[in-house]
Amino acid sequence: MTDADPDDAEDDLYRVRLQNVFEGPMDLLVHLIKKAEVDIYDIPISQITQQYLEYLEWMQQMNIDFAGDFVLMASTLTHIKSRMLLPPQAGDEEEEDPRLEITRPLLEYLRIKSAAEQLAERNLLGEKTFTRKPDADILDGMEDDQVIRIGLFELIDAFQTILDKVSPGHRVDLTRDRISVQERITQLTEMLEVKESMTFDELFSEDHQRSDIIVTFLAILEMAKLSLIRIAQHVPTGIIRIFYQ
Repeated sequence: MTDADPDDAEDDLYRVRLQNVFEGPMDLLVHLIKKAEVDIYDIPISQITQQYLEYLEWMQQMNIDFAGDFVLMASTLTHIKSRMLLPPQAGDEEEEDPRLEITRPLLEYLRIKSAAEQLAERNLLGEKTFTRKPDADILDGMEDDQVIRIGLFELIDAFQTILDKVSPGHRVDLTRDRISVQERITQLTEMLEVKESMTFDELFSEDHQRSDIIVTFLAILEMAKLSLIRIAQHVPTGIIRIFYQ
């Protein structure tokens, strides 16, 4: 977290920055394509663009500060969408599919990312994903090949599910008399020092106020940025678990 100027708006007191830490705009696009279960060569551009913009709006409402690259990607998707809505002109040569403007760099990004992940695995020299080896009872019988590192946008989806269970209200007022993100980080650290790991849902079990739930989520993001925790998902069950390291 960056230090807040006392004269700034209260929203600035609880701002998490994603730059150079979490996934970028390409990762969000890949996440949406995987969720939609569509061919990367046949992207439903209107649907993906709408969902992409909804993610940006949601992150903005949560005071999650994202880089300008996210906005640039949104502009690119909107531009492609508008081109696809234009009717073909009589006499014009057959134009290239406008979606290739995003498909080509997306394929290149996936190739580079795959190569980087393979190099990273070699550097681990057989070590496990987690910095410290979790006890067998902590993993509840999970096999190593059933556990994956979870990304930011999968985490956002899980958090949105939790928010959906809370009665909707107006925009959260994060005032100074409520618990701060730093205080919540301290609380979560103390809990994880005792239990070593907890499921994602367990971290919200004691939160009754919508604002408290949001502060908890922002605290989890900050702890991930600070490498205080690792976040993984059990593939067969979809359970997300937070490991203290």
